Amino acid sequence: MSTHDPIVSMRQMRDFAQEAINLAKGRSHADIEIDRVFQLALLHLVQMVGEAANRVPPDKRPACPEVPWNDIVGMRHRLVHGYDVVDTDLVWRTVTEDLPDLVRILDKLLPPPGYENW
Repeated sequence: MSTHDPIVSMRQMRDFAQEAINLAKGRSHADIEIDRVFQLALLHLVQMVGEAANRVPPDKRPACPEVPWNDIVGMRHRLVHGYDVVDTDLVWRTVTEDLPDLVRILDKLLPPPGYENW
Protein backbone atom coordinates (compact mmCIF):
# COMPACT_ATOMS: atom_id res chain seq x y z
CA MET A 1 0.00 0.00 0.00
CA SER A 2 1.42 3.37 -0.95
CA THR A 3 1.28 6.32 1.37
CA HIS A 4 -0.10 9.64 0.28
CA ASP A 5 0.71 13.07 1.59
CA PRO A 6 -2.40 14.15 3.52
CA ILE A 7 -1.96 17.79 2.52
CA VAL A 8 -1.83 16.86 -1.17
CA SER A 9 -4.91 14.66 -0.78
CA MET A 10 -6.82 17.42 1.02
CA ARG A 11 -5.86 19.92 -1.69
CA GLN A 12 -7.16 17.45 -4.26
CA MET A 13 -10.41 17.14 -2.32
CA ARG A 14 -10.75 20.89 -2.35
CA ASP A 15 -9.90 21.24 -6.04
CA PHE A 16 -12.22 18.45 -7.22
CA ALA A 17 -15.04 19.83 -5.06
CA GLN A 18 -14.56 23.31 -6.48
CA GLU A 19 -14.50 21.93 -10.01
CA ALA A 20 -17.84 20.19 -9.43
CA ILE A 21 -19.32 23.38 -7.98
CA ASN A 22 -18.11 25.40 -10.96
CA LEU A 23 -19.48 22.84 -13.40
CA ALA A 24 -22.91 23.01 -11.76
CA LYS A 25 -23.11 26.82 -11.76
CA GLY A 26 -25.97 28.02 -13.91
CA ARG A 27 -27.33 24.48 -14.21
CA SER A 28 -30.31 22.84 -12.55
CA HIS A 29 -31.08 19.44 -11.14
CA ALA A 30 -33.03 18.71 -14.32
CA ASP A 31 -29.79 18.99 -16.29
CA ILE A 32 -28.32 16.01 -14.46
CA GLU A 33 -31.23 13.91 -15.79
CA ILE A 34 -31.10 15.05 -19.42
CA ASP A 35 -27.38 15.66 -19.98
CA ARG A 36 -25.54 12.38 -19.61
CA VAL A 37 -22.09 13.95 -19.99
CA PHE A 38 -22.89 16.49 -17.25
CA GLN A 39 -24.14 13.68 -15.01
CA LEU A 40 -21.05 11.58 -15.56
CA ALA A 41 -18.74 14.54 -14.98
CA LEU A 42 -20.38 15.36 -11.63
CA LEU A 43 -20.37 11.72 -10.58
CA HIS A 44 -16.70 11.40 -11.40
CA LEU A 45 -15.73 14.57 -9.55
CA VAL A 46 -17.68 13.54 -6.44
CA GLN A 47 -15.99 10.13 -6.61
CA MET A 48 -12.60 11.82 -6.86
CA VAL A 49 -13.34 13.93 -3.78
CA GLY A 50 -14.10 10.70 -1.94
CA GLU A 51 -11.03 8.91 -3.24
CA ALA A 52 -8.78 11.79 -2.18
CA ALA A 53 -10.46 11.77 1.27
CA ASN A 54 -9.87 8.04 1.53
CA ARG A 55 -6.15 8.66 0.97
CA VAL A 56 -5.88 10.83 4.07
CA PRO A 57 -4.60 8.39 6.70
CA PRO A 58 -7.16 7.59 9.40
CA ASP A 59 -4.73 8.71 12.12
CA LYS A 60 -4.58 12.22 10.55
CA ARG A 61 -8.34 12.70 10.21
CA PRO A 62 -9.03 13.53 13.89
CA ALA A 63 -6.90 16.67 13.44
CA CYS A 64 -9.64 17.90 11.08
CA PRO A 65 -12.92 16.97 12.80
CA GLU A 66 -14.82 19.56 10.74
CA VAL A 67 -14.42 17.36 7.67
CA PRO A 68 -17.13 14.67 7.45
CA TRP A 69 -14.64 11.96 6.47
CA ASN A 70 -17.00 8.99 6.76
CA ASP A 71 -19.74 10.70 4.74
CA ILE A 72 -17.34 11.69 1.97
CA VAL A 73 -15.69 8.27 1.67
CA GLY A 74 -19.09 6.58 2.02
CA MET A 75 -20.47 8.64 -0.86
CA ARG A 76 -17.54 7.56 -3.01
CA HIS A 77 -18.20 3.90 -2.18
CA ARG A 78 -21.91 4.32 -2.87
CA LEU A 79 -21.25 5.84 -6.31
CA VAL A 80 -18.56 3.37 -7.33
CA HIS A 81 -20.19 0.18 -6.10
CA GLY A 82 -23.81 1.21 -6.62
CA TYR A 83 -23.28 2.71 -10.06
CA ASP A 84 -26.48 1.10 -11.30
CA VAL A 85 -28.70 2.83 -8.72
CA VAL A 86 -27.36 6.39 -8.51
CA ASP A 87 -29.62 8.80 -6.64
CA THR A 88 -29.27 11.96 -8.72
CA ASP A 89 -31.13 13.98 -6.08
CA LEU A 90 -28.44 13.04 -3.56
CA VAL A 91 -25.65 13.83 -6.01
CA TRP A 92 -27.17 17.22 -6.83
CA ARG A 93 -27.58 18.10 -3.14
CA THR A 94 -24.02 16.99 -2.49
CA VAL A 95 -22.65 19.22 -5.24
CA THR A 96 -24.81 22.26 -4.49
CA GLU A 97 -25.07 22.10 -0.69
CA ASP A 98 -22.32 19.93 0.79
CA LEU A 99 -19.34 20.64 -1.45
CA PRO A 100 -19.43 24.44 -0.97
CA ASP A 101 -19.24 23.84 2.80
CA LEU A 102 -16.39 21.38 2.30
CA VAL A 103 -14.45 23.89 0.21
CA ARG A 104 -14.87 26.53 2.93
CA ILE A 105 -13.68 24.10 5.60
CA LEU A 106 -10.67 22.99 3.59
CA ASP A 107 -9.74 26.56 2.71
CA LYS A 108 -9.51 27.28 6.45
CA LEU A 109 -7.62 24.09 7.30
CA LEU A 110 -5.08 23.86 4.52
CA PRO A 111 -1.72 25.52 4.95
CA PRO A 112 -0.41 27.83 2.24
CA PRO A 113 0.99 26.06 -0.83
CA GLY A 114 4.54 24.86 -0.31
CA TYR A 115 4.03 23.80 3.30
CA GLU A 116 5.75 20.44 3.52
CA ASN A 117 5.18 19.17 7.05
CA TRP A 118 2.02 18.26 8.85
